[in-house]
Amino acid sequence: MDCMKKRLELFTIMEMKYDDSDVEYFKKLLKNDDYVIRTRATCILADFGSKDLVKPIADVLQNDPNELVRHEAAFSLGQLSFTNAIKYLQSATENDQSEFVRHEAAIALGVIGSNIAKQTLNKALNDVKRSVRESALIALSNIEYVERLCHNKKFSKLVGG
Repeated sequence: MDCMKKRLELFTIMEMKYDDSDVEYFKKLLKNDDYVIRTRATCILADFGSKDLVKPIADVLQNDPNELVRHEAAFSLGQLSFTNAIKYLQSATENDQSEFVRHEAAIALGVIGSNIAKQTLNKALNDVKRSVRESALIALSNIEYVERLCHNKKFSKLVGG
């Protein structure tokens, strides 16, 4: 069976498990051999919106071998917007080998909107990659907005990424 057909069959199962809100099923998929499945499982877990899902998604951010999957984990942690994700996003912003991941982790810190992240983001303003520096600036701007003016948390999550 070719890879795409196998993937599509699994998507059908995933859709049923999503409808059943089967969190444990999606947590297991975070270890799947197919990076497309891991990416999708990461985003689905974030959609469930539970604070308890920060750690499994953070494990993906810290350990997945694929930079696209780690990028989606950073995005997902930002969308969850729980402050217990900040330390993982800070580490990724400072240390991930991928510019793509560092950029998204910085943006996610801005989406969460906590001044706890300012020191990391200020350091990221000196990253060797322009996209990371610009993302840090966007994130810092959003944190300032959240601290001073924000009346709509949903609006503050729309900083890009």
